[in-house]
Amino acid sequence: MALSPRLEFRQAQSLTLTPQLMQSIKLLQLSHLELNDFVDLELLRNPLLEREDGSEGSDAEPVEVPDRQTELSAYEDTVAQGERTKDAAEIAEGYDTAVENVFPDAAPHDIGVTNGPDRGGSFEGGEAPDLDQFVASKPKLSDHLETQAQMLLRTPADRLIGQHLIDGLNEAGYLTVELDAVAELLGAELGDVEAVLGALQTCDPIGIFARSVSECMALQLRERDRLDPMMQRLLDNLALVAEHNLAGLMKIVGCDREDLADMLGELRLLDPRPGLAFDSAPIESVVPDVFVRSGPDGGWQIELNTETLPRVLVNRVYYAEVTKKTRDTAEKSFLSDCLATANWLTKSLDQRAQTITKVAAEIVKQQDGFLTHGVAHLKPMTLKMVAEEIEMHESTVSRVTANKYMATPRGLYEMKYFFTTALASSTGGGDHSAEAVRHRIKQLIDAEPANDILSDDTIAELLRKEQGIDVARRTVAKYREGMNIPSSVIRRRQKKALQKIA
Repeated sequence: MALSPRLEFRQAQSLTLTPQLMQSIKLLQLSHLELNDFVDLELLRNPLLEREDGSEGSDAEPVEVPDRQTELSAYEDTVAQGERTKDAAEIAEGYDTAVENVFPDAAPHDIGVTNGPDRGGSFEGGEAPDLDQFVASKPKLSDHLETQAQMLLRTPADRLIGQHLIDGLNEAGYLTVELDAVAELLGAELGDVEAVLGALQTCDPIGIFARSVSECMALQLRERDRLDPMMQRLLDNLALVAEHNLAGLMKIVGCDREDLADMLGELRLLDPRPGLAFDSAPIESVVPDVFVRSGPDGGWQIELNTETLPRVLVNRVYYAEVTKKTRDTAEKSFLSDCLATANWLTKSLDQRAQTITKVAAEIVKQQDGFLTHGVAHLKPMTLKMVAEEIEMHESTVSRVTANKYMATPRGLYEMKYFFTTALASSTGGGDHSAEAVRHRIKQLIDAEPANDILSDDTIAELLRKEQGIDVARRTVAKYREGMNIPSSVIRRRQKKALQKIA
């Protein structure tokens, strides 16, 4: 058979991910903060996009501003009825200081404070000073220590070493760099670095620049004149303190039970992380993406949090006006691409909102027992179970539930929280959720008496007999360790120690 080239026609189907489709998939897994950042970038790139509130140059009607003279006249009438105003001089006199200290941005002769209709009062001779300039700010740990180091360290060499040690602190105030590494880096003697460290360890807050928890507590106890040999031996054996091994501690420290209780009480008054008092990182609260509320008919109402959703519009009027005036082919192509991108973005945002609502509704439907009765009734649920009900792919459900939070009558939960593995039932009934099993294990351990501590085998047996949950001992141990609950041996020591101290 001779081999020769030839042409053949074949028909086949294939799925191709276009760039816009890939971007739409990416939008599903973005949190509301990331989504707003993405939309802000698109607003900068695309002149045809604008926010629905009209912040991007929409033709909103101007707001009518009341007449200033009318407001002032009304205010003067109010003052005449008995309200008393103060000028800057009176305010400064009340604080026993100069006018410049109260209002540093303006001279004493041109400031007149009138608590008029404007919020914060009106200021004669210029705008009011920014009140944010007078709000006390929380000092940073590095700045606080650098100020003290300038007074403690005399020579430039010591100050240079001190600066490197300050830079080597973590957020809790512990020194994370080795002294010999600092000495080698700066070409200094190890003794000089140790001397600088000793001076810096006297800085406020006490306990700073420690290299371990025991050293941090020792610095604080030394400041209180309570670091005696017995206390030092106790600090050298903090591992036994964590295990509540009172018998071993009394033998090593050389004290009786009463003295040991007093020393442990002093340790509880110390701060093992002194640097956190200067943590100035802003606290970011979790904002729910979906609200779940009780309905009037006994069901549940699912509502998207519209405040977290960016709302954008396509300015077709602007597009029509610009396309009429332009003659350049490149400009027309650019405008066409912008219009297509704008249309795609608005459709993608709407589709994203609908998908989140659909997934959230299915989660609420399957976890009705949890919402009604609590975590003990949380059912095992997988991505596949939700995907089959709403006729979507598992990967889509996974992306939708990533970085999303649901506010329920039971509290605020990440949507991933409701997806748990199943544990078989020993009675042949329905499976049990792993999260519900963890909750039951915690309840059993919290209720155990000090003279009858439950082992992992006992907990597994109780779950099998009382709850019908077929769980192995190693599974109980894994769940217990995941909740940071110590073993039965340590729990027995802890509860007996608490009883004896009490």
